Amino acid sequence: MSVCDDAADLREELTELRRALHREPEIGLDLPRTQEKVLAALDGLPLEITTGERLSSVTAVLRGGAARADGRRPAVLLRGDMDALPVQEDTGLDYASRIPGRMHACGHDLHVAGLVGAARLLAARRAELAGDVVLMFQPGEEGMGGAEIMIDEGVLDAAGEGAVAAYALHVFSTGLPQGTIVSRSGTAMAASDAVHVVVRGKGGHGSSPHGAKDPVPALAAMVGALQTMVTRELDIFDPAVVTVGSIHAGTAGNVIPETASMDVTVRSFSEEAHRRVRAGVERTVRGIAAAHGVEADIDYAEQYPVTVNAPDEAAFALGTARDLFGGARVFDIPRPMAGSEDFSFVLQQVPGAFIGLGACPADREPATAPMNHSPQAAYDDAVLPDAAALLAELAVRRLADA
Repeated sequence: MSVCDDAADLREELTELRRALHREPEIGLDLPRTQEKVLAALDGLPLEITTGERLSSVTAVLRGGAARADGRRPAVLLRGDMDALPVQEDTGLDYASRIPGRMHACGHDLHVAGLVGAARLLAARRAELAGDVVLMFQPGEEGMGGAEIMIDEGVLDAAGEGAVAAYALHVFSTGLPQGTIVSRSGTAMAASDAVHVVVRGKGGHGSSPHGAKDPVPALAAMVGALQTMVTRELDIFDPAVVTVGSIHAGTAGNVIPETASMDVTVRSFSEEAHRRVRAGVERTVRGIAAAHGVEADIDYAEQYPVTVNAPDEAAFALGTARDLFGGARVFDIPRPMAGSEDFSFVLQQVPGAFIGLGACPADREPATAPMNHSPQAAYDDAVLPDAAALLAELAVRRLADA
């Protein structure tokens, strides 16, 4: 039987696992119940399993049985992230989150189930594997840097010989028809920075602003100036996105507050744009503060770097997908996505590819369906066999070519 046929036989099992994960989402680096479910799902497979020290990760190594003439044991890494989001679910699903304020709104529950499916498919093909496979079940993708911690704890060398290639698959609830597979060479996802600005003035009575130093007009000027800075200082063909998502100031209309603050997300698609936009943000904020006679504290946190697919690995991943599913479902996308990924830390050290999979439910229109991170985001379990089959086949073929 083909890998797709075998994966289809796993559909009920993978769906049950995915829905169990969805009902009980966990956030951040400490995911004890999720880790327990993963370990139970892997039980009985011929895997060397270790768990994380600083996070609830699971690393499983499958040793291939095919001898190589050169005596080497190359390894391929497959990643599945496990954490949920602080979102109150509003899908009406009968397996919706049972934990208030938490939801698998980004589809990581499908990633886990798909990687478990790949583990089962690969275990059944162990004799064919000309090397080893590292299964990376990762907490803390949503802004917690879980991949960096797992790298520090040795996931890239878990098989003994360093990984020669790495692949991660991410589902999308909108934008892509169900079952569509996409990737691209080079930049696939943006770098992500988080900026917290506190403007410090002098409080006073709203009727007498001349007797105070009002931080609010300064903050308001910064919001507009940041948008102008982006459009006038950055190359439109190497763009950046600066979004002010949160503003806080004051307690009453007739009180000038001591401080005002804002939280900003910054996305960029190259190291040059990243450098320029950071310098521009800091200069703009400090310059406006000085012009208004107030002070500004800037906490500029560089979260995730640009996710860069190795050209050969992206072409290999798309070619493998076309062989499995046909060319009508597989596309080389022309532009990177503005989201960010901490799989970028893996790809900084190991050539590989980040791959997208459309998981929009059949009864929704992909162009208008709620997007990842939405309280109404929904994903179709029908894509789980495809996710498992693609990950498994990538490992089998890449080891054969290593």
